[in-house]
Amino acid sequence: MRSDSTTWLTTRTAGVLAHVSSLPGDFGIGNLGPQARKFVDFLAAAGVRYWQICPIGPTGYGDSPYQLFSGRAGNPYFIDLGELFETGLLVAADLVELRRLPAGHVDYGRLYELFWPVLARAHDRFAATEADEVNGLGSLAGFRQKHAGWLEPFADFMALKTHFGGRSWTGWPEEFRAWSPALSATLPASVQRDRERHIFYQYLFFGQWERLRTYAAEHGVGIIGDVPIFVALDSADTWQNRAVFQLDAHGQPLATAGVPPDYFSATGQLWGNPLYDWDYLARHNYAWWIARLRAAFELYDIIRLDHFRGFDTYWEVPAGATDACGGRWRKGPGEAFFRTLRATLPHARIIAEDLGYIGPDVVALRRAAGLPGMKIVQFCYGHDAHNVNLPHFYPADSIAYTGTHDNNTTRGWLENLPAAHAAEVDDYFQLNGSRSAWPVIRAVLATVSRLAVIPMQDLLDLPAAATLNRPGTAEGNWQWRFTEDQLARLTEGKLATLRQWIILFNRSGNHELCDYSEPPETAAHPTP
Repeated sequence: MRSDSTTWLTTRTAGVLAHVSSLPGDFGIGNLGPQARKFVDFLAAAGVRYWQICPIGPTGYGDSPYQLFSGRAGNPYFIDLGELFETGLLVAADLVELRRLPAGHVDYGRLYELFWPVLARAHDRFAATEADEVNGLGSLAGFRQKHAGWLEPFADFMALKTHFGGRSWTGWPEEFRAWSPALSATLPASVQRDRERHIFYQYLFFGQWERLRTYAAEHGVGIIGDVPIFVALDSADTWQNRAVFQLDAHGQPLATAGVPPDYFSATGQLWGNPLYDWDYLARHNYAWWIARLRAAFELYDIIRLDHFRGFDTYWEVPAGATDACGGRWRKGPGEAFFRTLRATLPHARIIAEDLGYIGPDVVALRRAAGLPGMKIVQFCYGHDAHNVNLPHFYPADSIAYTGTHDNNTTRGWLENLPAAHAAEVDDYFQLNGSRSAWPVIRAVLATVSRLAVIPMQDLLDLPAAATLNRPGTAEGNWQWRFTEDQLARLTEGKLATLRQWIILFNRSGNHELCDYSEPPETAAHPTP
């Protein structure tokens, strides 16, 4: 059967959004161990085909997965320490304090204090054995060789960061402000020790990640990953690849990224990320970006490309500005970038995060690139003059969400609607006075959008306190977690309903869609 889709979306499916940090677990934060597999079991039992996550790299100041120390590395916090205990690299006493951390949210301050010494002990015990493998995760030497291009600079970066008291690389002595193999060979002994630890942490992360992804695939669940358009200034990416970015001779940004005043913030959002030198990237056939995306597709089945509009136009904020109001729009690489991407990664499945106030040029670029965009139910009233987020306007080539990681929970949204829209929303979704997320979930699953994604907080029908991130705020974000008991209650109380709706609205993903009719497969076909 032939689909009429202009993108890779050729079937109807459903997904659930839950970041790894939000999973249940015994050590203060979600991880890649047994509770992650239990979550996959829930998705598979419900008929959900995709698990969407936020970026899984090592987080820096503010604990945001969109401000990473590396876009290629994994977050060591997500390593299942239980496996290291089972293999003898940790003992029970190592884990006592971590087990006392809260189950319902991430206490990043305490986690930072407790986690790293425990992981260091695991490395040191492993190193003392002179072994090359942990519990079937493959060869450490082989992993190191395969990933050397980014792994060695990243390990040097993290070790030097500790050596220089956590300061950004832009504040290190001049001789350390750019990576090279020669620099790596001359590091002090204490830095060499720490770099070996970080290489070991990445080995554990990637081994456990591959095991989890294989488990998900065996249960019919694919992974939707997230690639931020920008990287952090204080990152191994920028430190190793200074020519890719608009930096001065000392590594300081000439301008930084953000967005103008919008729905989320009256002063805009000042992200502080360095901006790309797109002329340099074009001259090198976008090799850095292509390598970045190729690596991401080794981890994920589908990629959500964050802040898609930045490839058309991006908001440039002068260096040193205190907010984003004084920025200006600059032209991004446009269609030339996506032509190169199609030529080098022809089977790439990418979702364009095209949210915010965008004009026809961004829409034209997304269509030319053959990418589906996003529609958010919470923006359906009062968000824009055209009401393009009303479910009856959604195009088939789109991904429908009740909300994203940057939105209030749907129950929280319903409970805080302005009086001007509350009656309309109640009538549209037939809430009958309820503020439950579930009527909205049903409406999203019923849309013509070929992929519908529901945040875990909405499946659990939680209020605003369960919001994962509040853009424009600096504290209290990325902390929410659900518990094993909550997942058990959801499975018992709502799994059957979710599965029924997925079947009812043909979101099993079992066949491609087409734009013409045929007799039912069970019907008798008369002889001509």
